[in-house]
Amino acid sequence: MSGESGTQLDVAIIGGGIIGICAAAFLTEAGRKVTIFDRTGICEETSSGNAAAFAFSDVLPLAHKGMIRQLPKWLADPLGPLSIPPAYLPTLLPWLIRFWRAGAPEKYEAGLAAQAGMMKLAEAEWMGLLDRSGTRPMLREDGSLELYESETEFRASLPGWAARERFGIGFRHVEGESLAGLQPGLSPRFVKGTFVPGWKTVADPKLLGKAVWAYAEAKGARFEMARIDRVAADQDGATLTLADGTTRHAKQLVVAAGAWSHLLARQLGDRIPLETERGYNTTLPKSAFDVKRQLIFSGHGFVITPLETGLRVGGAVELGGIERPPNYDRSKALLQKAQKFLPGLNPSGGREWMGFRPSLPDSVPVIGRAPGGRSVVYAFGHGHLGLTQAAATGRLIRELVLGQTLAIDLAPFSPLRF
Repeated sequence: MSGESGTQLDVAIIGGGIIGICAAAFLTEAGRKVTIFDRTGICEETSSGNAAAFAFSDVLPLAHKGMIRQLPKWLADPLGPLSIPPAYLPTLLPWLIRFWRAGAPEKYEAGLAAQAGMMKLAEAEWMGLLDRSGTRPMLREDGSLELYESETEFRASLPGWAARERFGIGFRHVEGESLAGLQPGLSPRFVKGTFVPGWKTVADPKLLGKAVWAYAEAKGARFEMARIDRVAADQDGATLTLADGTTRHAKQLVVAAGAWSHLLARQLGDRIPLETERGYNTTLPKSAFDVKRQLIFSGHGFVITPLETGLRVGGAVELGGIERPPNYDRSKALLQKAQKFLPGLNPSGGREWMGFRPSLPDSVPVIGRAPGGRSVVYAFGHGHLGLTQAAATGRLIRELVLGQTLAIDLAPFSPLRF
């Protein structure tokens, strides 16, 4: 059987999330033989439970979103938008220092330009991939509505909107009847909003991921359920050691294992400061409330998204690594806020969930060849934007693996930038 010990694979991808799935689709379209390895399945972990947004207008690096300013207030609330378990703080400190430095004004323009270029490519590549894979009916183009509880909060958002406007991102500020018309039943505590007509969502991120995988599989991609314990590489290829002790050899390896990717990179001699933003949500029945489009409560760090499969209330950030058990009190806290913000919301019958967002201090993913060997490509660290940037990343991986001309300059995404 193909894939057993000693058999030479063409391209191995570690990670069956949306980045690995899109990489498989682009590579199989180019005629390469792809095998994805994942410990649980295709689109079963972090990519399955996200907020379902194609956030192509979300170009501001996290360190510049007023997050540094909000940190003291947010950290004071153990169930607020951002929490750090005290025992994890010593481990996290080097990453936090890098995050703080990434917010320096001189780094702003470079980070903004890198994300804007990536987003432009992402939108074009997703629209093409949706069409080729027959998944365009899963796309929803209802826009998004960001909400503010005070004139002060609204004014604080304006520099960010001005930055987006420079990159051609459309929006309009709304209040009064216009605001109520975009989302009936909102609490009167929201005095203003910003409507982004170009914001898109998908019917359900897990269903989309599995459908794109079915397309790649029909073109010859294979899946092997396995945990990869060790990786090694040289100029001629890569060797993967599975948890059962068997090995697989591949001409080329793509590391797209989300929050676990830095552990594999370290085995290849590369130290990449990846941390884990643990995100929480509750998916309620569709009948919980008639939400017209994704609602963004940026002052509270969460969103509400209407899906084909329910109403998803989720977000917040817990910088707590990959070992700690979930703290579902955070999901419950988000749901309590959602009830205040949408007074008619029925909070019963929900499913709680936690996922690991793989995040780098400057909010820009690592996409590029591993410094030590031409046989390994890295594609991880997309933070909140994995679904959004997956098709662009898939195209860039194809170009790296095939030695083609790159669609964008990958210098800002280099694994060496740290």
